[in-house]
Amino acid sequence: MSTLLYRVGKTAFRKPGYFILGWILILGIVVSMISVNGVHISSEMKIEGTESQKVLDQLAKELPAASGGQGSVVFEAPPNERLDTPERLAAITKGVNDVYGIKDVINPADYAAEASGATAEMAQAASTDQSATVAAPSYGPLMVDGVPVPGVLLSPDGRIALFQFQFTIEQSAITQDVFDSVIDSVMTVEKGTHITVLPGETLKTVSIGVGSAEIVGLVIAAIVLLATLGSVVAAGLPLVTALLGVGIGVGGAFSISKFIEMPSVTSVLALMVGLAVGIDYALFIVNRQRRMIIDQRLSAQEAAARAIGTSGSAVFFAGLTVIVALCGMLVIGLTFLSTMALVAAATVLINVFVALTLLPALLGLVGERICSPKAREKSAKSNKAGGRGVADKWVKFVIKYRWATIVAIIVLLGVAAIPITKMEMGIPGASSANLDTAARQSYDAISEGFGEGFNGPLILVAEPKDSSTPVSPELLGNLVKELQSQKNVAQVSPLGMTEDMAIFSLIPETGPNDKTTKNLVNDLRSSESSIAQTYDVKLGVTGFTAVNIDMSTKLAEVFPIYVGIIILLSLIILLLVFRSIIVPIKATIGFLLSILATFGITTAVFQWGWLHSLFGFDTGGPLLSFMPIIVTGILYGLAMDYQVFLVSSMRESYVHGHRGTESVVHGYKQVSRVVVGAAVIMVSVFAGFIFTDDVMIKQIGFTLAVGILIDAFIIRMGLVPAIMAIFGNKAWALPKWLDRILPNLDVEGEKLIASLNAKDNEHHKS
Repeated sequence: MSTLLYRVGKTAFRKPGYFILGWILILGIVVSMISVNGVHISSEMKIEGTESQKVLDQLAKELPAASGGQGSVVFEAPPNERLDTPERLAAITKGVNDVYGIKDVINPADYAAEASGATAEMAQAASTDQSATVAAPSYGPLMVDGVPVPGVLLSPDGRIALFQFQFTIEQSAITQDVFDSVIDSVMTVEKGTHITVLPGETLKTVSIGVGSAEIVGLVIAAIVLLATLGSVVAAGLPLVTALLGVGIGVGGAFSISKFIEMPSVTSVLALMVGLAVGIDYALFIVNRQRRMIIDQRLSAQEAAARAIGTSGSAVFFAGLTVIVALCGMLVIGLTFLSTMALVAAATVLINVFVALTLLPALLGLVGERICSPKAREKSAKSNKAGGRGVADKWVKFVIKYRWATIVAIIVLLGVAAIPITKMEMGIPGASSANLDTAARQSYDAISEGFGEGFNGPLILVAEPKDSSTPVSPELLGNLVKELQSQKNVAQVSPLGMTEDMAIFSLIPETGPNDKTTKNLVNDLRSSESSIAQTYDVKLGVTGFTAVNIDMSTKLAEVFPIYVGIIILLSLIILLLVFRSIIVPIKATIGFLLSILATFGITTAVFQWGWLHSLFGFDTGGPLLSFMPIIVTGILYGLAMDYQVFLVSSMRESYVHGHRGTESVVHGYKQVSRVVVGAAVIMVSVFAGFIFTDDVMIKQIGFTLAVGILIDAFIIRMGLVPAIMAIFGNKAWALPKWLDRILPNLDVEGEKLIASLNAKDNEHHKS
């Protein structure tokens, strides 16, 4: 591996034009594909195989009108005033009718006029049994001249009206033009009426979610690179290569988004990971080249080739670990997670290839300028001083008090992990949005006027267990009455029926994220429920709330399996890289400590609301249900990056004659500065996403930033040298039978250096 990469590095350095033009050509192809196919992103996250998704698929097939996206708008009068004045009623009625006139919105009047006989029977059954459609006595339909305004409910005090409507197509297929038309129609209600119009959270398309905060992260990364490498030219190269790698990776995903469903979080996730690893990988290689130029007085060309051969090998296997961790998500079997994982993994792979081919080509253009005379002079003075800097003092302190260090770290991270026992998973929504947003104000107004349950209606499908028994109007009416009598049910209304099924809208009394609502969903689905037993039917439940519950449950079930798979695969990779049993086990234990502490801190901040104002949100709420899986995969891969770079340096010192704690100290001093710089860069990049408006991206960015902070500075900079000092030379011990069957990958470049030294000796003799 090292020899092959050495040749690649030397060729790229000598002939940079071919490699640079090649990557520019690839970028041009990606840009061309985007211009032809466009960018298509979706907010839909299907959880295949769950009860809620099965019901949605069934509705889409047999009664498409009931499976379309939903929208809501709140009309709010000033305090102590009512909406049902003539002027306000006229404005609301016009706005509602304008919405019903939009192409992709279902108009109840048209739907009723074109209804099938089955739907007409449903309407007749509902009219003969008033309990089937009458809501709780505290609220009712908004009336104009004794006629209800379709889809609009009025609160008991007459101050708040809720307008709910349905689209003819699924939520992810609705374009921004349609949403804009809806919003423009309802906003006319505000003119001259003193009514506040609050569009619901669903009336918007998804965005890519990148803004100025991420630019700040890149600026900080540039400053850290400059401080670490001491040269503007050297600091600029990692940024250039990382941006190109991300551009090709994320751009490539966008270029095929017309043909595959691309969740909105996918591009941001790939951007986060791609920038972080792209900068770090290039930083490690450039730093290694500069060290060889200064310490070994090699030419820029030879130093670049050797850096690609040695540090490049570590980059390759570090990237492979990240890719394995990401691709482990494929075993979960969820399409949207698989898409995220593959796009992020592809972006990492591209950044690895960019670091191993484009970077040496750019180094070839820079030549000897990569290391300025000032930097060489500064390094020479440092070498004369014996290298007694902060890194030297710290690692010797850790080694001296190794047991105390280990105990202190375990206690500290154990305390940080305590909140994880109370962690609640879900989909952050309007209930936890900032108070000044329309989505949050709409949520609060609905809760005030009608109850929290109206923010998360459930859709129920009842099917006779005996397929030969048709659904009758009588059964429909009985089911509505029975459902209305259930605990924690505020309102039940029939939506439609066929010969095979009856569809209902059920409003719980509690909110979407309330545990009581989850219990209601589980009770309704149970085959042992009184409704299922009495009427011999099977009840299916779907809707946003049910999907949320199913997603959290499904991901909680597969999470341990996923963690087990990535740990097993990564242990194998680390075993091959380090040819040691102790090192992979120690690396994994350290990661588990850091991930538990990370999730504990995230729970305290985003669920309990600690320091919420510092991170730009007002109210705590559930943690994103798929966040633990995504973050665990990314953090495991990135943590192993630091493990590979730090411990491979220690092993290199051991291979070249340093023994015991001396190899730990020497290896630590060689690479600690660049590992710290890389960690600061990653934290800066991830932290930039904390201040986006999207709470999902905010949570992922925060968790990744905290995870890297803990893993790099506490685990790798503290726990690793302490444990390595305890084991000493035994850390590299390997049973003879295992040593014989394991291939020697020569990640440290021992064979390469030996070969090059032999050639140098022959050259000098001749």
